[in-house]
Amino acid sequence: MTAKLMRVAEGKVERESGVVAPEKVLAGNPQQWTEHFFTNKKENFFCGIWSSDAGKWSLTYSEDEFCYIIDGEAIITDADGDSERVIAGDAFCIPAGFEGTWETIGSVKKFYAIYEE
Repeated sequence: MTAKLMRVAEGKVERESGVVAPEKVLAGNPQQWTEHFFTNKKENFFCGIWSSDAGKWSLTYSEDEFCYIIDGEAIITDADGDSERVIAGDAFCIPAGFEGTWETIGSVKKFYAIYEE
């Protein structure tokens, strides 16, 4: 079987939902949704669409993640207290080892691509 091009588009796969782990939540009661599109054969590269509603929670990254904000707004703050506001159209990377917080303002939707060694 030959490898085929795989297009990423909303509604192509089942949407999963859940809450942010309660021990990580700092504000609100954020719900999150994921449409996972692809996992490679080594199971260390993933991509899809993720979204959440309002809330703030702590993060610790063991993986590298590329993000493109499709809709909405979030504030990402690192362990030193430096904050970045990201809005629709912004693309950025969060490197493995990052610690800080993610705060969704209203709601946000992003395309993600994750690589983990």
